[in-house]
Amino acid sequence: MRRREFIRVLVGGATAWPSGVRAQQPARRPTLGYLSSATAVGFEHFVASFRRGLEEAGFVEGRNLAIEFRWADGQNDRLPALATDLVNSRVSVIVATGGSRPALAAKAATATIPIVFTGGGDPVKFGLVESLARPGGNATGITNIATELTAKRLELLRELVPTAATIAVLVNPTSPNTEGQLEEIQRAARVTGQAIHVWNVSSESEITPAFAAIAAQRIAALFVGADPFFTSRRTALASLAVQHGIAASDAFREFPLAGGLMSYGANLLDVHRQAGVYAGRILNGAKPAELPVLQPTKFELVINLKTAKALGLTVPPALLARADELIE
Repeated sequence: MRRREFIRVLVGGATAWPSGVRAQQPARRPTLGYLSSATAVGFEHFVASFRRGLEEAGFVEGRNLAIEFRWADGQNDRLPALATDLVNSRVSVIVATGGSRPALAAKAATATIPIVFTGGGDPVKFGLVESLARPGGNATGITNIATELTAKRLELLRELVPTAATIAVLVNPTSPNTEGQLEEIQRAARVTGQAIHVWNVSSESEITPAFAAIAAQRIAALFVGADPFFTSRRTALASLAVQHGIAASDAFREFPLAGGLMSYGANLLDVHRQAGVYAGRILNGAKPAELPVLQPTKFELVINLKTAKALGLTVPPALLARADELIE
């Protein structure tokens, strides 16, 4: 090689080298926004399951992903501002959990940032997606179809407490899912011939008076509406139900695990794991418009036998045989 050619190679290499180094620099790690209507305390196991889903998709917080959490602490009126804050933070994806309100707030805040939601209402009815199979916009997610299971839950509660002529119903009036749940339970109650008495509870201070009023009217059975506000306060609800001798049914297994009597519904841990998987897929380049809204295929019946004994209830053998889990 001639000297002039050698110098040219060196100069060319020196010019190209920084570019090569820049190409090897790690890309800026994406930031995921997590928006929830619930409280951080009591939802740690859901977040842990969500992180497992992310890991399945190849993302680990602190390694190749940052997560910005925003908790409304049961105050749904805070959700629009929290959603806007995440949008202004330029997150790559927003995961909206804890009912339909966080998803609606996120959808109102952005038409471009991908959204992964979880909730029990109908995402088509609420305008979150065009259809379950083809969401069509910037949102997709997982629905636990809690509203559609209302009639089945009432049937199971009636089977466990057949003498209950009246059913107390605890609902959160600030939730967009409440109307649909009430319609379903009233329709089911007409079939069974039971009366329905509804209590609206949307704040911590209203819980204890509601149980006292239910007990004062000698109502023996309680249907707890599917709502993150109640899920985050499951221990208090379970304790008050036993204290007042009320047989209470919830949508999710966290309730009997906390001392409540019974639950029937989807496994929320799996719902949150799937949300993590979907968020990871979107971070890897998938478009929410092309990811169908997922629905659970299995529903769990969980009965706390210790609580049943404390309430003086004998669980029918047929119900015991159908239970997916018995807590003793």
